[in-house]
Amino acid sequence: MWRAIFFMLIGMILIPTGDAASKLLSNAHGFHPYFIAWARFALGALLVLPFIPRSCFTVFRNPLAWIRGVLLAVGISAITVAVSLDDLADVFAVFFVGPIISYILAVIFLKETVNLQRTALLLLGFCGILIIARPGFGFSAGLGFALLAGTTYGTFLTLSRVAASQEEPQGLLISQMVIAAVITTPMALMYWPSQNMATLGLLTVSGASSMLGNLFLILAYARAPATRLAPIIYFQLIGALFLGWIIFDTLPDGWGLLGLGLLLVSGFGSAFLRR
Repeated sequence: MWRAIFFMLIGMILIPTGDAASKLLSNAHGFHPYFIAWARFALGALLVLPFIPRSCFTVFRNPLAWIRGVLLAVGISAITVAVSLDDLADVFAVFFVGPIISYILAVIFLKETVNLQRTALLLLGFCGILIIARPGFGFSAGLGFALLAGTTYGTFLTLSRVAASQEEPQGLLISQMVIAAVITTPMALMYWPSQNMATLGLLTVSGASSMLGNLFLILAYARAPATRLAPIIYFQLIGALFLGWIIFDTLPDGWGLLGLGLLLVSGFGSAFLRR
């Protein structure tokens, strides 16, 4: 379990880094979020391709690989739009409906054991999401895209648990990157921008961080049940909050900080619960 947590923590640092680079591309350089999403997939696939054994390409025969690719394409496209419209920490807070969905699906469909303490912590995290999002009181289009991203990502996480028992991590990684890149290519062609060294660097950071973050997530889900790992995804909030403050000079308001605090208690509490 501790090895799985370690892999999760690395992934949870890398993923907000990729989203911060995406936000810079959209806000500072005017790149369309759909092009950024495609570039993350395409660059991630190119970076990891030399390290994928030929035997792993049989993964494309697995229907789960295609479902995961579609979910990832929708989820990353949605969160890329979300971070272009709202603050990084607020977007990630609403995005964290994903662990709750993953937990519920794992219990219903994978028959994983329900732990009352971990369930209570997950509900505490959900309260944090409601406080930050405040549905009907300032709920924006950006947070709506974050909610869509979290919903698709929660389903993606549960399927990752199933797929990790059937395929090698390298195969799952290359399949999700290639399938998502193919799906998002038409939108990328519609919004193809001009490039310079700065934007190429940010695209590389975004793509590499996303690819490596998802690799560590796959490695973690191959080692522990989804119900135990789901709340640990809240650790992304630390990275999102820090990056939002350092790069964009944004911090949540008082209610937002209260919600973030509940999410962090939920994540840390779940991580340190005994099996």
